[in-house]
Amino acid sequence: MITIDEFMTPEPYTLRETDSINDAWEVMVGKHIRHIPIIDDHNHVLGLVTQRDVLAATEPGAIVEAEMASHEIKSGIRLSEIMIRDVKVIHRSDSLRKAALYLQEHKYGCLPVVEDDRLVGIITDSDYIDIAINLIEQAELAEEEIDLEVEADDVMDEIEIDEDEFFNSRS
Repeated sequence: MITIDEFMTPEPYTLRETDSINDAWEVMVGKHIRHIPIIDDHNHVLGLVTQRDVLAATEPGAIVEAEMASHEIKSGIRLSEIMIRDVKVIHRSDSLRKAALYLQEHKYGCLPVVEDDRLVGIITDSDYIDIAINLIEQAELAEEEIDLEVEADDVMDEIEIDEDEFFNSRS
């Protein structure tokens, strides 16, 4: 079984529920991520904030202004006000397939990964795209190797040596 532990992003960027939308936006823009687990002092998952949550809670013009200025959204809204609270998590020893099926069935973009009820990583839809690309590349390489072997066999079939003629001509 392939486990989550093998493909998750360990020690993901996190925030606290007292942090602001601006804090979340800065992390998302600066680190090129779309999901931020919200944790307490003991690394327990309290919630999750997504890029969509931040955009939905922000005034329409604020994002454009932030992109044109210093990436700062002028909002005092705390993450506790917008975070998803009933966050589903997965254990680091669970199967990669189980997580993929769960993400697909519920249309989630990520699952925080826990061990002993503490956040240890995150697995996202982007991780699965990376896995798919890797598998496609491996399949293409295997296909190329098979094609080369077939070509080599074809060349060998075309080369017919008359053994008697070969050995008699050397004497």
